[in-house]
Amino acid sequence: MGNCGHQCSCSGGVAKDKNATKRAYLRAAVSFIMLMAGVLLSAFNITFFENQWVRLAWYIIAYFPVGLPVLKEAWEGITHKDIFSEFTLMSIATIGAFYIGEYPEGVAVMLFYSIGELFQDNAVSKAKKNISALLDVRPETANLVAEDEVKVISPEEVKVGDTIEVKVGERVPLDGMLMGDSASFNTAALTGESVPRTIKEGETVLAGMILTNHVSRIKVTKPFSESALARILNLVQNATERKAPAEKFIRKFARVYTPIVVTLAVLIVLLPWIYSLLTSTFIFSFDEWLYRGLIFLVISCPCALVISVPLGYFGGIGAASRLGILFKGSNYMEAITKINTVVMDKTGTLTQGVFDVQQIVQAGETTRDELLKTIASVEMQSNHPIAKAIVTYAKKQNVELYKPQQVKEIAGYGLQAIVERRSVLIGNTKLLQQNEIYFPVEINQIAETIVVCAIEGTYAGYILVADAAKPDAKEAIVALKQLSIKDIVMLSGDKQSLVTKLATELGISQAYGDLLPEGKVEKIEELKQDISRRIAFVGDGINDAPVLALSDIGIAMGGLGSDVAIETADVIIQTDQPSKIATALKVGKATRRIVMENICLAFGVKLVVLILGAGGIATLWEAVFADVGVSLLAVLNAIRILKMKF
Repeated sequence: MGNCGHQCSCSGGVAKDKNATKRAYLRAAVSFIMLMAGVLLSAFNITFFENQWVRLAWYIIAYFPVGLPVLKEAWEGITHKDIFSEFTLMSIATIGAFYIGEYPEGVAVMLFYSIGELFQDNAVSKAKKNISALLDVRPETANLVAEDEVKVISPEEVKVGDTIEVKVGERVPLDGMLMGDSASFNTAALTGESVPRTIKEGETVLAGMILTNHVSRIKVTKPFSESALARILNLVQNATERKAPAEKFIRKFARVYTPIVVTLAVLIVLLPWIYSLLTSTFIFSFDEWLYRGLIFLVISCPCALVISVPLGYFGGIGAASRLGILFKGSNYMEAITKINTVVMDKTGTLTQGVFDVQQIVQAGETTRDELLKTIASVEMQSNHPIAKAIVTYAKKQNVELYKPQQVKEIAGYGLQAIVERRSVLIGNTKLLQQNEIYFPVEINQIAETIVVCAIEGTYAGYILVADAAKPDAKEAIVALKQLSIKDIVMLSGDKQSLVTKLATELGISQAYGDLLPEGKVEKIEELKQDISRRIAFVGDGINDAPVLALSDIGIAMGGLGSDVAIETADVIIQTDQPSKIATALKVGKATRRIVMENICLAFGVKLVVLILGAGGIATLWEAVFADVGVSLLAVLNAIRILKMKF
């Protein structure tokens, strides 16, 4: 029944706008009043109502307000070769009820079906509004600065190189570079995190951020169609196009299931009649067996499945994006529930991807502060990332640096300079060996990067610099283990000693270092030789494209607007927090659980009522519940995921 799901989830044959909804409720109210009045007139044996033609006319009038829209949908479906639609089945069932004289039940079936559709339509609309509100962060206007005049225009009209002005509380309409003083921005729309982010002059500001402290100007670097926000919106809105296996199965199943049940409904009427012709002991009652067949028709529509399964996945995608996790499709949300092995890149995934001073170890008479001040003063002359990390650390410690003289770089070794009239060597241990300066041999065994210092030919100590683990890296590993992930593996191009040390700190049992990109591919292929493994690879989406593509699920630490991450991965963690990997797994599992609950609910109730209907126990009232009631319960269950906390 191909169109049932579409019609039910989008319009239900009624309520296409606010006015249509009001009219639908009015029609239902008129039918309800007429139905109840007819029941009361019969109960009190009012004389004029005992006339069969009066009763028929009364209930036809009660039937038309709710029945005509459904009859119209049924006819349109038949003309488009959609014979086994929900509307056709309801029309046949209610007309059949009138044929056998069950006028009140015929009206009631259509009335409660219509009321159920209205409530169901409202529930679906609410779910979509919740998700739309979550994603509807596209700014409608931009304040263009032109010759000291500010014009309000559409973001699509702004060109690269233009300057825009953003006021406090406004959403940034386009990607650009901050001009003027640093400013604070709420990044919740992009990352799911409400903690404000301070952005300095010259740094990137992304569309979707909300300015929180003072009016700022931004130089536009990308047109709106290429902004991080536009790509994210497009990604989530198109996610429903990639169907999960359960969705595909339900839609295929519905096309086969409904005709089979319709055939069974016909056989329920025909087989007893044929049996009565073969034996004299069985008396066939056409009206009785037609009634049972009509019950089959009413409950044959698998609308609860066709609606609630895709809505469940849609709700899961919405819930995940609220948390800063983007699934590119419900198929990936389904696939992530089967993951039993998580392979992670080190730099940028488990670590912050920037060098930081971890330890300062002084020697001899040199104090810790003097060692930091001397090394930072010389390193200030270098553009090396390690040098910048040391200088940044010194400034944070409010250290006033010296002005070194005669600074000379010794390629592959370090720097030589005169600081406060003293000869200073800054670099690796090879530099000290070359100058025949004694230093403790054990420092060669240190896994992390160290910068050693010698003052006036005497070893003065070292600064240990390392790429620090992310604050939630250990929490991420613990959370994955709690989810019964079979294996957690770390791969890195860094030296093995450093990789092993970090793995030990985080609780990862398998860690491989000294790997080139092709080495990572080989490791993934080696793991995939065990066919029982379902592998998720987590990387930064830049250097790890081959392994992201090779794994069963590619998860990218997308950050704010990483183009390559959005292009290559199946799932994107916008906050760059490894702990969100476990959150993505939890959302996927919760979504699948809800979908399976809906499938079991719909199949279970329908099967019971089908059996009861065939046995003559269930009435059309139970049939209405099995169709409309279960559909409504399934929809409410599906949107429950939007309220869950992970």
